[in-house]
Amino acid sequence: MERYAAVLIPIFAAAPHHVVFIERARHLRRHAGEIAFPGGVVEDDEIADHERAALREVHEEIGIAPERITIVGRLDAVRQRSNAFTVTPFIGVVCDGDPLEPDPSEVAATHCVPLAAVVAPGAVRPGIERIGDRRIDTFHFDYDGVHVWGLTGTILDQFVARYRAPASPLQTALAERLSS
Repeated sequence: MERYAAVLIPIFAAAPHHVVFIERARHLRRHAGEIAFPGGVVEDDEIADHERAALREVHEEIGIAPERITIVGRLDAVRQRSNAFTVTPFIGVVCDGDPLEPDPSEVAATHCVPLAAVVAPGAVRPGIERIGDRRIDTFHFDYDGVHVWGLTGTILDQFVARYRAPASPLQTALAERLSS
């Protein structure tokens, strides 16, 4: 049976347009302590609407209400090897307002990284992550103690490639929504 998940790349409208990452709680059974985008499993009633699942998960994990988010893009679904999920990433602009409220049962911390740092040339790069005796080819992003790799690194690489592409529709959509 196919299993689905959805994540959101939340970007705050106000300068410096922070991209929000979560640090997964240490007590979680899978991917404990890893840096990720907010998101999770698509519920049965959301199978036809992965965007709704991503918005629900963002609200549950970091307290951003769906009505404060404008979806400006969707990336290609990515297959997660370790859990056999197909993950659909969305990009959303978050209106200014209430502070982030991480749910401690799922999120240890939030990390806000300026969009300019994420999309800077060479910021996301291929590399190898070592876990025990295993070597995993992955994409990496490091910023002020935040270390992204694995599925989140793959999604981030796809986001940056779309953003930096000539005449990028994603960059245009973001520019229209981001306040200066």
